[in-house]
Amino acid sequence: MTAAGRGIDRRGLVRAGAGVAGAAVVAPAVAACGGEEVSAPSGSPGDVLVATGEVPVGGGVILDDQGVVVTQPTAGEFKAFSSTCTHRSCQVTRVEEGSIVCLCHNSLFSVADGSVQEGPADEPLPAVAVDVAGDDVVLA
Repeated sequence: MTAAGRGIDRRGLVRAGAGVAGAAVVAPAVAACGGEEVSAPSGSPGDVLVATGEVPVGGGVILDDQGVVVTQPTAGEFKAFSSTCTHRSCQVTRVEEGSIVCLCHNSLFSVADGSVQEGPADEPLPAVAVDVAGDDVVLA
């Protein structure tokens, strides 16, 4: 049976092949740009991330080995987010003046909720569940 006998002509077959090839090229680029490649933090529930006293109020600490940013937006309130920028999957580089900063393309994220304060990123940093156990911030 020919391709024409199955309801598809040669042009349709070529277009279908081009579409599949195009998707293979575009999908990784879109995933990297749209934040789909963000890795989960390393560790298990109960693992200590950082001592509470090491996280400044209104700021935060980037934990490269764990892939997490731990912040303290207000005294005694601790949050954590993925340290992978949702724009191009670079690692955020510092926390200052209430913002988590990615220097790759100058995206800024809120220390309070990970939301985008300034692009080009258009997706927030994914939250990481944490608890306080004694004087430590731990994975929840």
